[in-house]
Amino acid sequence: MRLGLILGEVGQGLRRNLSMVVSVVLVTFISLTFVGAAILLQFQITQMKGYWYDRSQVAVYLCTDLEPLRCDNQAATQSQIDAVEDELNGDTLAPYIERVEFETREQAYQNVLEQYEGTAIAELASPEILPEAFRIKLVNPDQAEIIIDQISGMPGVDEVTDDRAFLQPIFTVINTLSLTAVGIAGLMLIAAALLIATTIRLSAFSRRREISIMRLVGASNRFIETPFILEGVFAALIGSTLAGVGLVALTQFFVRGYLVAEIPTIGFVGTTDAFLVAPILLGIGAVLAALSASVAIRRYLKA
Repeated sequence: MRLGLILGEVGQGLRRNLSMVVSVVLVTFISLTFVGAAILLQFQITQMKGYWYDRSQVAVYLCTDLEPLRCDNQAATQSQIDAVEDELNGDTLAPYIERVEFETREQAYQNVLEQYEGTAIAELASPEILPEAFRIKLVNPDQAEIIIDQISGMPGVDEVTDDRAFLQPIFTVINTLSLTAVGIAGLMLIAAALLIATTIRLSAFSRRREISIMRLVGASNRFIETPFILEGVFAALIGSTLAGVGLVALTQFFVRGYLVAEIPTIGFVGTTDAFLVAPILLGIGAVLAALSASVAIRRYLKA
């Protein structure tokens, strides 16, 4: 009987403040969509770092006769190449290295054709202008500086680079986008909380006579508060559900349907990740609404 009465009060409140309820749904939907997008971006950053950092290498580019600054237009001799290889396989560096591969100019050319197929870079490249190189897979990618310090400056060595130095700016951009989404989501969540509180106070004001009667017959504050809290939670759950559905649809049709086809070399998040995020959004929406509505109705009843 009490449950039926509470649910009846909830339905009555939702009907009386339909426009405000719709506003709560929309604001919750938009704000939690940003929250979900930020979480998925963090998943993407973690996944990309795990994939690319594990495969990142230190590249030792050898001199060519086309490099005037560091090599004085002198290509690395076979003895210089052997000296670099001996240093990499020596007792000092060997403990840090998992694998060393020597890349010839022809192999470098084929790699350029594969990576930049159909672009101007592939058309302009030729084996003659590409350097020979040692590709080094480290046991711990964080120790790349040890290799760089030891090999840089050796005769015949043009440049020693850490592949992660090229990847870091990409992760920085993605992380900035993620933090921006979090900031926008935070502002939207504050707006949603204020809107929920306003909706509950208006609903309580419109039913002030019913509240007075319930107080006269001895109804507890919890009994009076519960319908108003449930109104806010109900509206927020609708918005949270829409945010979860929108996130899954965005992942399925844009990320998996478009980005994967356009950039096949990168592993993107999938719908499984979106389904993991959806319950989090429901929880955030429910807690946010319950707290906002509870504070609003208690302040109204004390006024």
